[in-house]
Amino acid sequence: MGVRSANSSKLLVALPLLALVYAFAPKGGTAEALRMQAAPSIAQSWLPEVAQAQPVPIVQGSQINLNGRSIPAFWSSRQQRIGLSDAALLQAIGVDLLNSQQPIAQPVQWFSQPSTEPLNLTTWLTSQYRYLDITDFAQRYGWQIQASGATLAIRTPAARVTTVRQGRQTWGDRIVLDLDRPAPFQVSEQGSEIVVAIDGAIDPAIAQSFVPTPGNRLTSLRVESSGAQTLVRIGVPNNLRPRVWTLPNPNRLVIDIRPDNVIDRDIAWAPGIRWRQQTVRTARGQFPTIALIIDPRQPGVSLQPIWSNPASAVGTAPLISMAQRWQAIGAINAGYFNRNNQLPLGALRQNNRWVSGPILGRGAIGWGNGGAVAIDRFALQEAIQTVAGTQIPILTLNSGYVQAGVARFTADWGATYSPIIDNEVLITVQADPQNSGAFRVVRQQQGGAAGSTSVPLPRDGFLLVVRSNSAVVNALPQGTTLTLASATQPPEFAQMPQIVAAGPLLVRNRQIVLNAQGEQFTSAFIGQSAVRSAIATTAEGNLMLVTVQNRIGGLGPTLAEHAQVMQQLGIINALNLDGGSSTSLYLGGQLLNRAPRTAARVHNGIGVFIQPTQ
Repeated sequence: MGVRSANSSKLLVALPLLALVYAFAPKGGTAEALRMQAAPSIAQSWLPEVAQAQPVPIVQGSQINLNGRSIPAFWSSRQQRIGLSDAALLQAIGVDLLNSQQPIAQPVQWFSQPSTEPLNLTTWLTSQYRYLDITDFAQRYGWQIQASGATLAIRTPAARVTTVRQGRQTWGDRIVLDLDRPAPFQVSEQGSEIVVAIDGAIDPAIAQSFVPTPGNRLTSLRVESSGAQTLVRIGVPNNLRPRVWTLPNPNRLVIDIRPDNVIDRDIAWAPGIRWRQQTVRTARGQFPTIALIIDPRQPGVSLQPIWSNPASAVGTAPLISMAQRWQAIGAINAGYFNRNNQLPLGALRQNNRWVSGPILGRGAIGWGNGGAVAIDRFALQEAIQTVAGTQIPILTLNSGYVQAGVARFTADWGATYSPIIDNEVLITVQADPQNSGAFRVVRQQQGGAAGSTSVPLPRDGFLLVVRSNSAVVNALPQGTTLTLASATQPPEFAQMPQIVAAGPLLVRNRQIVLNAQGEQFTSAFIGQSAVRSAIATTAEGNLMLVTVQNRIGGLGPTLAEHAQVMQQLGIINALNLDGGSSTSLYLGGQLLNRAPRTAARVHNGIGVFIQPTQ
């Protein structure tokens, strides 16, 4: 996709490379380059502020060393400027991203007052990440930065925590730490605790003298001295996450434990990509939503189905690693799958390849070039016909959904097929060289026990898998000539090179059309309250990838509430995607809606891609 990692050995051999080492003084002027040395790879960046930007060489790495601690994080340097990814700034430094209207600069807040001292960081893009220029930011705060190999070392001035305060609020609890200067901080989950680690030392006597008082929502609170760091350990209920933010004059780190911890955002993240967070009110609760709004007509922006293993339809992976494997800049989890055998359960079509076919007439979305989109309940109708006139319906195509009858598998499923259940009959069909458009049965064999054998999938034909239907087996002996007919319902899906199914369908033409029973979902599934994912179309012709979080003070939405939230968002059409622990929304190296360790592995997703200017 135009960007290579810092440890790309081919590139290291081919090109002379430079590393930049900067030292910043808090009151200094421009950054001073101290020396140059061998360093990581050269890539091409996309400059969104220039319509036809020329490629600019950049150095890119995947590790930062912050005050002596190694942290996986993406960084780059370009034209003697240093950039950190959004995820690195948010998670490693604690910088907050503010609303923006133009993607060329990102307003931020970090121990600062935006109304009186706005901080705007220039951005640049590669195919997978957005980088924020921290060169002047680092100078402002007196950081030292050194790039060496794939690692960017950042050393911040020594800070001290001088006071710790705790207070009960009507909405929850607040903890405030006073610092003598701004300092990076990180928030993590360790078991049942939330840990806020501040890169500032605290006098052990101050930490020991802090006696927490009972809180409204927190269940425990400890402040610990850990060398040059201060650790705040907070016990919270499972459905709560802290909001951690900063204030200046004096420098303060504020930790709020409250049910409405998802803050509103509206960030023009890249050309054609907007990151939006807002809380939607329904009759039975308030639901925070987190969304990526994608303009499919924006040059260089596209969406495609992605799945865990490009070489096979079998397998699962965390969405964050799936997106990075496909080099997507954004993604959302998508269709259903069998967690036991890791097989897909629903349509997955990429660039006209049926990786998996639809089942049960469930809701699906299809899209093509130029912004064409279809959202509806979807079926693929296939049948084979022998020269003797026998017509045999095909129930599924490349699917983990098992029922009595005939299923069809092609090489888009993978190199081989292994029986999903016992006693399948496997019929190999290849193109008939003597009869254009026709096929011929070349082999029949018993599948035996499930998973006991693997049969090659022909590239010039397909495999028919017959389950509990001896009449079909008898009608297709070796040498039988047959034809294949396929049609989609609705017909417009046939023109869509990209299709993903999940369901149920939520909204069509602004009206709620939820019918989960009609799409053959179980009663337990229908009544469940859970965090959820969806894909929707907007009145502006954009696509929205959206997660709906737990309601403030309670559980996630039911399907009916999910549809109501979509309607409140003003969307035109909406499709429910796999939800619960699968719900994951990814952008530029991070999950926006949850901690990565809480996200389940998924089979597939919808990836957002950008094409950097070459």
